[in-house]
Amino acid sequence: MIGAATEGFEPTHVIPPGGLPSWVAPDPARPAARLDPLLPVRLAETVGDWARVVCANGWATWLDGRLLVTLPRGPDPAELLAGEDPRPLLARLERALADYRVLLDDLAAGRLTLGAFAERAAGLRIGAVVAGTEAWLLDLAEHRWYYCDGTRLRGYATDPQAER
Repeated sequence: MIGAATEGFEPTHVIPPGGLPSWVAPDPARPAARLDPLLPVRLAETVGDWARVVCANGWATWLDGRLLVTLPRGPDPAELLAGEDPRPLLARLERALADYRVLLDDLAAGRLTLGAFAERAAGLRIGAVVAGTEAWLLDLAEHRWYYCDGTRLRGYATDPQAER
């Protein structure tokens, strides 16, 4: 299914872990090949729930677009603020995640009731998406998402939950 990669191919999605059937057209009566799990594809167009995707070798097919897994994208460089060392924020995220793990352990062991767990976890918010060398990290103190390209941390977007 995958041949030589098309130059400039930039996937927007991947096929879900179980793979997906595909069709020659947005018509269930015209089946095509089954796509491999985690195959990178580029979304070319949609018609209702149907999506036409293009594979790295240039082959195009139709599938159920609702099942595609969206790949995170790095932000537009114009949207980024000045960079800084990502390690202090990563350390804060690690501590917050460890605190959450302790709450889960206490709940599972019966040391906390569900109500007490909810009360203690109510203000806890952790956000991190890591995709290879790129990461999107939520700084709770700043109510801001940051983008990290592996070398520096740059402000990306404010956290809309902070407004609530």
